Amino acid sequence: MTRPAIRVADYMTRNHPPIACGTDLGLVVERLTKEHVPGLPVVDEQHRVVGWVSEQDCIRAVLNESYYCDQKARVNEVMRSDVLTVSPDDDIIFLATQMLEDKPKLYPVVHNGELMGLITRSDILRALNENGKGCWHTS
Repeated sequence: MTRPAIRVADYMTRNHPPIACGTDLGLVVERLTKEHVPGLPVVDEQHRVVGWVSEQDCIRAVLNESYYCDQKARVNEVMRSDVLTVSPDDDIIFLATQMLEDKPKLYPVVHNGELMGLITRSDILRALNENGKGCWHTS
């Protein structure tokens, strides 16, 4: 029996504040550590995703800043601009398969270039669990 597609939009986190391009790296590090997330999308003034900043990007930059204490980095200097994104209409099953291959822990959800939210591995697992209860749960 086939099931209807499980949409990313139904399980993503909406309204998660992104990082504005040009933000001081110290503020980015505070957000990442406070929110316990491995990375965040970076957006321009039109709320379009222009990059991704990860904990690893920040560690590299903070190590450099601690050696050259007079240099203060901005997020746009350390972010990656090649961002893997998904659409709100994408199928969770497809995304789960993609996560197995690409291994990011979360993806920005983008529609017409604009950030709509984030979807995490936990969101994917919740979607698979809720939609697969009749198939593999014993109780």
